[in-house]
Amino acid sequence: MSEADTVPSRGGPVVPSRGALRPVPLSSVRLAGGFWGERQAVNSTATLAHCRSWMDRLGWTGNFTASPFGRRGREFADSEIYKLLEALCWDTDEHPADLGFLTSLLARSQAGDGYLGTAYGREGQDERYSDLTFGHELYCIGHLLQAGVAAARTGRAPRLVEVARRAADHVVETFGPGRNEGVCGHPEIETALVELYRETGERRYLDQASWFVDRRGQRSLPEHEFGWAYFQDDVPVRHAEVFRGHAVRALYLAAGAVDVAVETGDADLLAAVRRQFDRTLARRTYLTGGMGSRHLDESFGDDFVLPADRAYAETCAGVATVMLAHRLLLATGDTRYGDIVERVLYNVVAAAVADDGRGFFYANTLHQRTRTENVPADREQLRFGGGPRAPWFEVSCCLPNLARLLASLESYLVTSDDGGVQLHQYADLDVCAGGLDLAVRTGYPDHGVVVVRVEAAEDRERTLTLRVPAWASDARVVDRTGSRPVRPGPVTITRRFTAGEEICLELPLRPRWTAADPRVDAVRGCVAVEVGPLVMCAESVDLDPGAQLDDLRVDTTVAPQADAVKGWFAAPDDAAWPYQGIGGGPGETRTPRLVPLVPYHRWARRGPTTMRVWLPTTPA
Repeated sequence: MSEADTVPSRGGPVVPSRGALRPVPLSSVRLAGGFWGERQAVNSTATLAHCRSWMDRLGWTGNFTASPFGRRGREFADSEIYKLLEALCWDTDEHPADLGFLTSLLARSQAGDGYLGTAYGREGQDERYSDLTFGHELYCIGHLLQAGVAAARTGRAPRLVEVARRAADHVVETFGPGRNEGVCGHPEIETALVELYRETGERRYLDQASWFVDRRGQRSLPEHEFGWAYFQDDVPVRHAEVFRGHAVRALYLAAGAVDVAVETGDADLLAAVRRQFDRTLARRTYLTGGMGSRHLDESFGDDFVLPADRAYAETCAGVATVMLAHRLLLATGDTRYGDIVERVLYNVVAAAVADDGRGFFYANTLHQRTRTENVPADREQLRFGGGPRAPWFEVSCCLPNLARLLASLESYLVTSDDGGVQLHQYADLDVCAGGLDLAVRTGYPDHGVVVVRVEAAEDRERTLTLRVPAWASDARVVDRTGSRPVRPGPVTITRRFTAGEEICLELPLRPRWTAADPRVDAVRGCVAVEVGPLVMCAESVDLDPGAQLDDLRVDTTVAPQADAVKGWFAAPDDAAWPYQGIGGGPGETRTPRLVPLVPYHRWARRGPTTMRVWLPTTPA
């Protein structure tokens, strides 16, 4: 794939005008099978149509033409249509019929002043922006703007671009000093306005996003039972120390703040978000990379409050984490952000979608105590946790969110700069960037060898950068100069490359025990197993009849295998009172055996099951 042969493109979902690294246009990188290529193909051939059929069936698409008195779905249902439109634009296959039909619906429904929404402002409905706290109007418009950006950058739905710009102009004319000085209860429009600015050059969109970011934290929203922190309206963004409140809201706001900081050159704002993200990663993030430990308000808990069996770790929060970490990677060039993207992709995003692309996790628990139940393929799921993957949810924000991420996934894997190209995530890829045409082939994450073949190269010195994950302490690079060990972090190879040469990165995928910070009370006395980027888990479908997963004890004096641990089952005696003194009781009967493990992203794919990631250890 040479640069001359590619279709011109202005990029994918995130195209900053400055930063340490540049995203590679989607026309210059493509998945060529393998772990992520197969999942992207399922997304294209199954998930997109699945989402459209459910939105039609439930009347969400029909809301744009139906009487307001017959409107169906939650107040934010419009946003799911917009996310689907964005995914259709990014997808490797073209969808002219879907794009044309849905865009026409929006254009006909849009008000003369540019407002677009089906839940407010029409006859018999509440007035526009009468409930900024939970109305989600700006949130929905934000997703519309992102769909418009995708349409502009792919050229697939020109009319959608105009619909989006008219909606953005309406927002700019409505909100700000001396006008409506409120903010949306659900941040999201901030990133969308900045991306529309990047696409159009219209400074007013950037200024509006900057105002929304700075206005947040002034307690302009009404007091609520969950507190102002739930909406990130308790403390200004620049002064906060950690992400708090509703996890998806917090992550979207942080992504928007990074976008504003990059485009305005605001180093202090960028540093504030990095500080908050660092503390959140260190104290409020699950082993899988999942974020959010409270079911009631879908929020972050306090530091180290990370109960495995009550993990919420919403799939949308995983998608938002990838988006935020990618923005920070582009802004700073710090490869540790690539580490968190990898962790979330393999242990949240990959886990959330069924093999057929028609079932989904909303929440991602790390411990399923009761057996999952099969959900009929035609039933809408009303509850969000407890598995298994469901075909649809009353609140189905996560489904089209996954679809748009997977449709544009290549843009999160590779970057370039004036010196060359950087590979951050390992997949079967064909890349044309930074003066190099590369074919990347690998069996990752199940195999640790990544082969980068140079198909063509400019006749000048170029730099190829490979990210060595933090867990790969004894990785090696093998190329025409020989074999050498490399340490975690960026590994650079600078020279005049020649067509046909290969660079091989060897990442040892040895299984390893992982322990939590002792301040994580919920899993004290437990360990987990990781293999390369994959978190492992035990499932009851692999146990003998009658064996209970919660009775398992593992022996950490024996190294874990890639697919099993040594342990035994020690069922406690039932008693009338579940508390007793310590010491002096009967000893356990230990019959050691190997207990199978599977990658966490594979759990709940073989029928009803229980599951746990954190495994209790043997007593001292």
